[in-house]
Amino acid sequence: MSARRLLPGIAVLCLGALLARGIADLAGPNHLLVAIALGFVLGNVVGVPDRLAPGIATHKLWLGAGIVLLGASLSLEAVLEVGGPVLAVVVGVTGLTLVLVEVLARNVFGLANRLSSLLAAGASICGVSAVVAVAGIVRAREGQIAYAAATVLLFDAITIVVYPIVGELLGLSGIVFGIWAGVSMFSTGPVVAVGFAHSDVAGQWATMTKLTRNALIGVVVLAYASYYARSGSSSASDGRSLGLLWAEFPKFVLGFLALAVLSSLGAFSPDQQASIENAYGWLFLLAFVGLGTEIRLATLRNTGSTPVVVVLVAFLVASALSLGVLTVLF
Repeated sequence: MSARRLLPGIAVLCLGALLARGIADLAGPNHLLVAIALGFVLGNVVGVPDRLAPGIATHKLWLGAGIVLLGASLSLEAVLEVGGPVLAVVVGVTGLTLVLVEVLARNVFGLANRLSSLLAAGASICGVSAVVAVAGIVRAREGQIAYAAATVLLFDAITIVVYPIVGELLGLSGIVFGIWAGVSMFSTGPVVAVGFAHSDVAGQWATMTKLTRNALIGVVVLAYASYYARSGSSSASDGRSLGLLWAEFPKFVLGFLALAVLSSLGAFSPDQQASIENAYGWLFLLAFVGLGTEIRLATLRNTGSTPVVVVLVAFLVASALSLGVLTVLF
């Protein structure tokens, strides 16, 4: 795609980022949440013209770039000190959410197997990306993909608002809030947003925890490929499974880890780290203006109630349980 087609939409993202920063400086709300709100207004009130859509769609690229740069501000030594408990919580909550959604969807609410698997993957791993990855494996219908994706987006929209409020009311520390958001919320963008809305510490832990959880997409995709292949309801070969896995794997994780290693080795001076922090702060602003445009009221209104109830029950159990465990641990 030519740069000429992208520039108008990117200019809108830049304008939104500057406006969000200005509003936050004048009125006091967190600038990242303001950026999401501005994007929401653009997408639902003003509307996104076709000529702006390609550039605004680059917001996922800016989010990935910001996460990569975030790695430069982290110390692997600090992560390793609490890495074991955090990894156990991530694996435990992910497994619990996946199994609970599958059991409720299939055995209690009578949803189709494929739709149940899409909801379970989206709620337990990384939102819409996991839905798409598993959909290719289980040969889900377009309507099932739409239902699952809309359900995930609904919870993204709600948790962006609710989590900062709950964190403030409960007085959660940065580490507890960040890990809690990382293990219980669905999509990477909202997790990063609410984490940094709480504090820099929470933002860093939320991002690290969420990336760890995202990495489990490989295990889940291969497990579903094996299950549906044995049941005869999928024709995905091992090669196709690996191809889909790589296509949906969040590759910015690799860059994030690389910069985290370099930072731990002392590759960046304090001035360089300050510059990098400023850079990823602006990249997140660009990304969250674009993220706000994807929260569409029309799509959320069309979400069926049964998938929402299924995911809500599993989400409440996993969220409450993980918060309790983290409060005890930290």
